[in-house]
Amino acid sequence: MREVDVSAVTGAVRELCILANCTLPEDVRRRIQDCRAAEDWPVARDVLDQIVENYEIAGAEGVPICQDTGMACVFLEVGQEVHFTGGGLYEAVHEGVRRGYRDGYLRKSVVGDPLERKNTGDNTPAMIYCDLVPGDRVKITVAPKGFGSENMSQIKMLKPSDGLEGVKRFVLQVVEDAGPNPCPPIVVGVGLGGTFDKAALLAKKALMRPLDEPHPNPFYRELEEELLEEINRKGIGPQGFGGRTTALSVNIEVMPTHIAGLPCAVNINCHVTRHQTAEL
Repeated sequence: MREVDVSAVTGAVRELCILANCTLPEDVRRRIQDCRAAEDWPVARDVLDQIVENYEIAGAEGVPICQDTGMACVFLEVGQEVHFTGGGLYEAVHEGVRRGYRDGYLRKSVVGDPLERKNTGDNTPAMIYCDLVPGDRVKITVAPKGFGSENMSQIKMLKPSDGLEGVKRFVLQVVEDAGPNPCPPIVVGVGLGGTFDKAALLAKKALMRPLDEPHPNPFYRELEEELLEEINRKGIGPQGFGGRTTALSVNIEVMPTHIAGLPCAVNINCHVTRHQTAEL
């Protein structure tokens, strides 16, 4: 049994909140640059140049890439041989978010009640997703999620008879409905299977997969490529100004489901696909 003081979790979450908001992951930067090189529409090229300049300034000066510093989504993979000491794990995560958004001068965007709309003042609570895994390590991923893109996400309980074509239609329709609203070029996370809630979680987790890491299953790898081509043929383009680059990637995650169901969730992220990871 390995003991981990929760203060280490708080410190890691604090650092990750700041880093994730100011530094775009390398795989996302490479994909944006690749799309810029392939873009032949002058307006789209200019927009992508501005996107590149923006994330380069943010990284160099330690300022947020986007004014919407998001809701802190925190993914925990906790080794079953870990014993936490010094307090509660979830409160340690909330405190890390509290400190990160305070010390990083990040915008606080969380309201305590969805109808009363009073700001909590410190961007808590975090949205925490915890998985128990083998081993004695703790993996923490912080993914700030802006709501320009989150608001464009959808879930649909398809029928098994809808099949593959129904999934394709739904994913493409969600992107078309979103149009320029989620600040394209977007990353499209798709969750297939499970239950209503599990499909949505799969779609969000799909956004964490590196853009240069295709699905290990050849069937889903080809489906990701096909959907990406179809989306980019829609011509929405960077920030909605037209062009070949509407999406940077389509990432699909799947799990078993009931014989009577085909849950399908689409979680959209803007080009600022932020996530950073640390291990304790």
